[in-house]
Amino acid sequence: MTADASDAVEIRNALLRLRRATGLPVAFGGLMEAGRQMRISELSGTATHALRSLVVTSGNGLGGKTVVLARPCVVTDYSVSRQISHEYDAPVAVEGLRSVLAVPVVVRHSVRGVLYGALRTALPLGGRMLDEAVEAARDVERSLVVREEARSLAAEGGPGAGREQVREAHAALRALAPKIADPELRAELLDACALLTADSTPSERVRLTPREVDVLACVAAGATNAVAAERLGVTPETVKAYLRSAMRKLRARTRGEAVVAARRAGWLP
Repeated sequence: MTADASDAVEIRNALLRLRRATGLPVAFGGLMEAGRQMRISELSGTATHALRSLVVTSGNGLGGKTVVLARPCVVTDYSVSRQISHEYDAPVAVEGLRSVLAVPVVVRHSVRGVLYGALRTALPLGGRMLDEAVEAARDVERSLVVREEARSLAAEGGPGAGREQVREAHAALRALAPKIADPELRAELLDACALLTADSTPSERVRLTPREVDVLACVAAGATNAVAAERLGVTPETVKAYLRSAMRKLRARTRGEAVVAARRAGWLP
């Protein structure tokens, strides 16, 4: 499976979150390609390009071991570790990495990618750092699930690529509106946004607040909670609260179900 541009953005944002939450100076990662390989596509905090586009084969190195085991793996000193094989020592050495952790991105029991965090000194990594890295991977997982559910609906006869562009535009407009101070201009923007759902009328049986619709629009476009929070100018915890409230009203058990229900109820294009 080939990663598209939106997948790359999700990996990039997850790496930024990983570095911010753990304090690790270096992070990198990528998604699985066809077969048993993973390509490192995104770098954050690196000093060289030695790791860019590096292809990691399942079972080889720290990342390859993480793919096989489908669980986080850590080494305190990469080049001398006896827990991994050493096919990738050269690029790791060029970047000057010593302590490295790797966490898998797992969707429906299948490893879809790996996120790495690293130090240039040989110090133990674990505990809170590993927990935060796992949470960053969960963000990517949730985004991939929502996107795949949307693609599945389209394959079953739902809207095509043009419809997805409409949905992305709807999410962008909803996120922009609260940032406009002029009330008249903001109202005009929301009116334009409403045109994108003109072929459906919101159900009277499901009443969502504007902020709940904003969050669902971001989720429908494939945004994680962290990305939605950044777009809307709120905290991830606030996004989660709005999402839980919307899911309750829509009687949805998952984010994907909430998006589908909101579309059927006329709240999203």
